[in-house]
Amino acid sequence: MATYVVRVARQATVFLLFLLTIVLGAVSGVLFAFAGDLPQISALDDYAPSTITRIYATNGEVIGEFATQRRTVVTYDEISPLLRQAIVAAEDKDFDKHVGLSVPRILAALAKDVLERRKAGGASTITQQLARNLFLNFEKTWERKIKEAILAIQIEKRYTKREILTMYCNTIYFGHGAYGVEAASRLYFGKSARSLALEEAALIAGIIQGNVRQSPYINPEAAARRRNYALQRMAEEGFITQDAARKAIASPIKTAGLPTQQYSPAPYFVEEVRQQLEARFGAKQLYENGLSVQTSLDLPLQLAATRALQHGLRRLDQRRGFREPVNLLAAGADLDAYRHPRWQGPMVVGDVVPAVVTGTTATEIQARAGRLDVRIPKAGFDWTGKASASALVSRGDLVQVLLEQVEDGGHTAVGRLDQEPELQGAVVALDNRTGRTLAMVGGFDFDRSKFNRAIQASRQLGSTFKLVVYTAAIDRGYTPASTLLDAPVSFPGGAGSPAYAPMNYDRTFQGPVSLRRALEQSRNVPTVRLMNALGPKQVIQYAQKLGITSPIPPYLSSALGAGEATLLEITNAFSLFPNQGVRMTPYQILRVTDREGNALEENRPVPTEAIRADTAYVMTSLLQGVVQHGTAARAAALQWPLGGKTGTTDDFTDAWFIGFDPDITIGVWVGFDTKRPIGQGQSGAVAALPIWIDVMQHWVERQRKVLKAVPEFPAPGNIVFATSETGDKEAFIAGTEPGAEIR
Repeated sequence: MATYVVRVARQATVFLLFLLTIVLGAVSGVLFAFAGDLPQISALDDYAPSTITRIYATNGEVIGEFATQRRTVVTYDEISPLLRQAIVAAEDKDFDKHVGLSVPRILAALAKDVLERRKAGGASTITQQLARNLFLNFEKTWERKIKEAILAIQIEKRYTKREILTMYCNTIYFGHGAYGVEAASRLYFGKSARSLALEEAALIAGIIQGNVRQSPYINPEAAARRRNYALQRMAEEGFITQDAARKAIASPIKTAGLPTQQYSPAPYFVEEVRQQLEARFGAKQLYENGLSVQTSLDLPLQLAATRALQHGLRRLDQRRGFREPVNLLAAGADLDAYRHPRWQGPMVVGDVVPAVVTGTTATEIQARAGRLDVRIPKAGFDWTGKASASALVSRGDLVQVLLEQVEDGGHTAVGRLDQEPELQGAVVALDNRTGRTLAMVGGFDFDRSKFNRAIQASRQLGSTFKLVVYTAAIDRGYTPASTLLDAPVSFPGGAGSPAYAPMNYDRTFQGPVSLRRALEQSRNVPTVRLMNALGPKQVIQYAQKLGITSPIPPYLSSALGAGEATLLEITNAFSLFPNQGVRMTPYQILRVTDREGNALEENRPVPTEAIRADTAYVMTSLLQGVVQHGTAARAAALQWPLGGKTGTTDDFTDAWFIGFDPDITIGVWVGFDTKRPIGQGQSGAVAALPIWIDVMQHWVERQRKVLKAVPEFPAPGNIVFATSETGDKEAFIAGTEPGAEIR
């Protein structure tokens, strides 16, 4: 009997050894079969996941972001211990014990696969998930699972648990474009990953398996279930007490981030920067390598410019009458269920918000804007010319309302009827001494039109081009006191063309006028006579000196702005006068660094001596006169050293005002994208100047707070102040003043 038992034992041993040999051979075969197809784990030594490129204003605020994956890489210590514990508890309780694989979980998953006759999943450890996210795909195949297991073991052999968990936390997708725990913390709670509370950490850990499907922004109930699951698992693993878990489970989910990317306060400026970055560094580096881009944008000035342009365009558009709004009922919408995206954000006094008309009385429009019940009294729609509300709008109309009062804890409001303008415009502001672009608004609404009218639209310059004519005259020996003739004149046309007979805006003539008065009052006829005397080709050369690169035809009509240029070009041309004739090349990017802080690009001012300093000062004095008692006299109310010039085309298709103080130059253009009249009488002084005043007023108020004295335009040493024949004190270049010996 004993001999029989021994013989059976030996046979069993041989069988087991044989079976083990088969298993080992099979495993070896599998490893050999797949090893050649697997990536090199050592590549993780230099692992650098895609991160966000951020664009910064001068005050350090983020004004734009670009990324294929919205991610901010953090270290192990920058992740809250609560979040690390929550992830381990919810995803892989044996993380600190296994070598990349969890055999019990694999066996349980296999059994489930057999019973349910499908690949149920759920056996992957944190290390396996990391391997899958970094090197593989998400197909549920045996081949992928085998490769995943092999990679997991290799990762565990090469890296510490701390390193593996850190890579995992920076890799996982959390929904809404957010990759990694830092981006997820910012997305859902508006704070860093190191600052998360217990229930917040548990929510982030809980949604890993479902990301968008279990996002609190998409499915709050599912997010709460997964959060509570993570909390319970933390208690079971001893990371927190059961009492702490119960309290956290009882707390409501309170998000504080944004489910979508935050809207940029300077979208046209940021898009211009994006195009420059992509041209210089390529799309891959821009969208994946987490560049840090310091720009020249002055954010408070940018916000002021945006407000001023939008308010000005709305004001001008109202003069063209009220346009019939879209009716949601006619479009088949359910008014009770309708939600406008704008209603998600705050709505405060001064905002213009969309609202649905719910009813009317003889003297009032009633509307709803999200949770706001809005009243629009008769005074709020008088501008439309309609006598009653019912004659103006109907129930279901989607209108825009300027909020003038918000009451009852943000539930009721009083507003003024408004509408989105068809008219367009642009604003640009430059630092005179450096050329830095301080503000750029390329249109009324970037979402409606991404065409940047500040730098892409070439429009007729109108009377702003007179600046070039008078600069050429001063540089060629004319003075502010020189006499020009404002009288009818006709110039012969060439090759069968009709004669050219310029006319003044007011259709009158004043006879002999000083050069100063001709510029201040923007007289057309004296300007054309002056260009004829100087020679059109000579004047066009000065346009190029001033930095106008757009081609200007060498015809007399160009004296009145028949040629075209961009707002940035003409604003840059004006900026050299307060800068003593030195033209600075405009630029937006100050410095670009990579994710390690290495400088990739640094830009500095690029000066060009365009005209003599004395010529620039005399022109500055003349342009000051335009503001003090010329076509831009409204700006004199700012009581600040200012100079500038209005511009209007003959048929009122383009309205301009370009003006400066000793430090900055601001340009404003208003018009339609398709060249058609803004409206009768809508000159630069009427359409563009009020917008410019609003922007410059913001700047002046800031300067008064920080400067001890009002700045001045510095005069070169060869400037002589003398009394002209009209009795006015004028600035002359030495040798050109009255009574000076002719040299």
